Amino acid sequence: MLPTGPQVAVVIIDHHRMVSDAVAAFLGQHDDITVAGTAADAESGVALVASLRPDVVLVAHRPPDHEGVQLARRIVADGPGTKVIILAARADKQIVTAALRAGCSGFLTQDKAARELVLAIRGAHLGGVYVPSSALDGIGARTPGTGVGADLTRRERHVLQLMADGYSNQAISAELTLSLHTVRNHVQRILGKLGAHSKLEAVSIAHHEDLVEMID
Repeated sequence: MLPTGPQVAVVIIDHHRMVSDAVAAFLGQHDDITVAGTAADAESGVALVASLRPDVVLVAHRPPDHEGVQLARRIVADGPGTKVIILAARADKQIVTAALRAGCSGFLTQDKAARELVLAIRGAHLGGVYVPSSALDGIGARTPGTGVGADLTRRERHVLQLMADGYSNQAISAELTLSLHTVRNHVQRILGKLGAHSKLEAVSIAHHEDLVEMID
């Protein structure tokens, strides 16, 4: 298989060794993705990430301990350049909301096709976000008629749609023939107008305000 983008170093944190081994084996089939290491618990995972400084970390989130999002928050805080994707058993409203606020770059339920995980990893590495619209049901909803996003310009709406489609800043730059600096400025203004703290939260809000078209 030919490489499809820049090399991405990935760390997997999941206390189920069989699952992490299976995910690592699958990701190893893609020439642009390297599984740098795996960990079975939070503390060893944090230490591994600090040592390897991977591009993307996959964090399993399972009840009843609910430590996955807390772990994601620690990783994001310790290394802003490292992107975190939550893999959860289900799209629980509380978990998704916490993932948004933790600064995660993606959220996937384990029933999604494996190819979506690859897309999420590649997108996160390039600065994009990835979350199925089904995972956003009931998240970020606001009182109808509040006019959230009404002050977005046409260009900002276009950028927001591309964000919702999983485009990275670089991909948006190429798609719209804009400088990367200009795209970053658009993204920051969009986050400000939507009252969002991250791209993922902005996409969630946009979904519930019908500002974008979401396709599973």
